[in-house]
Amino acid sequence: MSETITLTASDGHSLDAYLAQPSGKPRGGIVVVQEIFGANSHMRSVADGFAADGYLAIVPALFDRLEKGIELGYDADDVAAGRGYKDQVSFDMALADVAAAQAAVASAGKVGVVGYCWGGTVTWLSACRIEGFSAASGYYGGGIGNLATEQPKCPTIMHFGEEDHAIPLDEVGLLQAAHADMPVHIYPAGHGFNCEQRGSYEPNSAKIARERTLEHFRANIG
Repeated sequence: MSETITLTASDGHSLDAYLAQPSGKPRGGIVVVQEIFGANSHMRSVADGFAADGYLAIVPALFDRLEKGIELGYDADDVAAGRGYKDQVSFDMALADVAAAQAAVASAGKVGVVGYCWGGTVTWLSACRIEGFSAASGYYGGGIGNLATEQPKCPTIMHFGEEDHAIPLDEVGLLQAAHADMPVHIYPAGHGFNCEQRGSYEPNSAKIARERTLEHFRANIG
């Protein structure tokens, strides 16, 4: 079962969130952090997948800071639009909305966070700056090298594609050097390899990364 709910961030901002509920008692909660394309059908399907795995999953609409209901596709015009929207939402704004989503699913037990693309970077910062997460899994977050020295407050794993045009492997190396004990997985894939709606979708890498993410959540959430 799923529904759209309204959250209120610590600064008073009101935003929508997609909430996907498991069929039985939740194993815990998962905050799913969007790409630059909004809380679109792909993000909702990701949340539905985690709900099927037993988690109360929530997707906060981070672009509600700009306009309600922004959902983009994956062609060149939508990529350009998404980048423009992303540049108008600061990390502090995004983290306030993630924290509101975390609070919304805290009744389910321990809470994890997972994110993709821009959401992968927001996930990394959520693990480092927000108290109370029990696990984090970030996928191909851009600009991660500039944030590599931040320290996660919860067990964290990261995923990158070795063919990612947007995130050079030397940037990923900065993260690996700063956190030698943190699993940083690299796949034979490009940017966005987890999204079946994108041309860069790489099903085997997506499958392995999801299995690792679920194992990580099972170990640290339930």
